Amino acid sequence: MRRRNLFLWAAFVLALIAIELALVTRVLRFDLTNFYFIVVAIAAIGILAIIGAVFIGIFLTTRILSSQKFTPFEREMLEMREDVKRLTAKVEELGDTLAGNPGRER
Repeated sequence: MRRRNLFLWAAFVLALIAIELALVTRVLRFDLTNFYFIVVAIAAIGILAIIGAVFIGIFLTTRILSSQKFTPFEREMLEMREDVKRLTAKVEELGDTLAGNPGRER
């Protein structure tokens, strides 16, 4: 999966480089007064702005919550870990008890 993602990323970057070279060498020409080109450009800028805002929000949230000892999610995961340890100990204790009395009926 990781190799496929790397290949897709490399293909995307190479496609952007090819488009840029085609624009610079005038092999590919855009008419900037074309209405559809302007609409697509505004839509692309809007999508990239939303993605950027999400990344900035994630970054700020991480920075704000990192000043605390643990986040609420991390505290819940630590509590669940302790629950699993406690339940594992009980199951092992029950297994030892039953193993010590093999003739005992259930």
